[in-house]
Amino acid sequence: MTKLYGIPNCDTIKKAKKWLDSNQIEYQFHDYRKDGLDAKWLADTEAKVGWENMLNKRGTTFRKLPEEQKDAINKQTALALMLEYPAMIKRPILVTEGNYYVGFSAQNYSEVFA
Repeated sequence: MTKLYGIPNCDTIKKAKKWLDSNQIEYQFHDYRKDGLDAKWLADTEAKVGWENMLNKRGTTFRKLPEEQKDAINKQTALALMLEYPAMIKRPILVTEGNYYVGFSAQNYSEVFA
């Protein structure tokens, strides 16, 4: 089963869902805020894609962090922040057939589901 992880009000999530729906691809949406997030999922996902790829540095939540906290970020602190503030996770994370993809582009999804 294909799963899409994120938060529903995110524009990129909306684009990914629209693409999946229009291409008739069944998926389950996991809302970080409503469905929760646990350290094991974060660690498993990080092992597949790397914490640097998961961390949304362009979002408001990350930008509001003190400079010293941003400068000292590492795997351990990044995962702790993502667990506390799910909006700090890049969106969406797509999991299909055991493969993990971060972000959305129609071209990439076309290749994934070819």
